[in-house]
Amino acid sequence: MFQHALRQGLIGLFLITPALAAPTAEQRGKAFARANCARCHAIDRVSKSPLSIAPPLRTLHNRYPIDSLEEALAEGISTGHADMPTFELNPDQIHDLLSYLKTLE
Repeated sequence: MFQHALRQGLIGLFLITPALAAPTAEQRGKAFARANCARCHAIDRVSKSPLSIAPPLRTLHNRYPIDSLEEALAEGISTGHADMPTFELNPDQIHDLLSYLKTLE
């Protein structure tokens, strides 16, 4: 009886482990923000932006509905600020970044 329960528990653990190891859309989005945005923008809930004129990502939802950014991210966000690089994200990157931004609302 104990061996059967142990066997079933191990099988369950092996089945769930890959799902636990795979990064979520939010985690991938945060990694993208860390790699591409954190030089200027605060990417978390509390930090100040390294560049004072760069709004923290946590405040973007105050200016724009997050889902409305999908098209801009696909076409390439450009701003009047010369230091802001133009980004054109693929659909998976857009999904991941928007998923992360929604966690900051």
